[in-house]
Amino acid sequence: MKITKEKAEENRVALVAAAARLFREKGVDGVGVAEISKVAGLTHGALYAHFPSKEALAVEAMKLGKDQAKSKLMEGNRDGEPDLEAFVAYYLAPEQRDNYAESCALAAAASEIGRHEAALSAVSTESFLNTINAFEKRLVANQPQLNARPQAMALMASLIGAMAMARATVKSHPEVSAQILEGAHQLVSDALNKR
Repeated sequence: MKITKEKAEENRVALVAAAARLFREKGVDGVGVAEISKVAGLTHGALYAHFPSKEALAVEAMKLGKDQAKSKLMEGNRDGEPDLEAFVAYYLAPEQRDNYAESCALAAAASEIGRHEAALSAVSTESFLNTINAFEKRLVANQPQLNARPQAMALMASLIGAMAMARATVKSHPEVSAQILEGAHQLVSDALNKR
């Protein structure tokens, strides 16, 4: 039985959404196509009808994560500019630390991405740079003489690293995990508001 174009697109969207959640939750290498297909309510044959490989699906899942991050960054924007304080508070919230499936794709997969093909790295880099641009613009607005690009990169890398270490420590040392989130929040907030 042939499916309609609309149903095929619906299936594709379901596969990408399921993969995005599962890749963040378990890692790209930690989940197979059968599990992704099952969560999407499809067969793994349906997955291969849409994507030539798991790697190609991972690229699309990372693109979805990039779009979600951009949307979150612009949430509550003021005069077309992102509310970076709100973004940082959201990003470093304990709820985000504890919710792999819905949180930042970069924090969930940063160390793993380097072991995959260049296409996944390219999408991840694009996502990283989208946020960097917002940080850089804010830093320059506050300190026009500053070479802000390296500092903006370091701030976003600090957020990603803080989230990774907060997750690594929360089960055995929840107080350390909380301190990591708090310290990163203070570090980034201070940098964004320095004049």
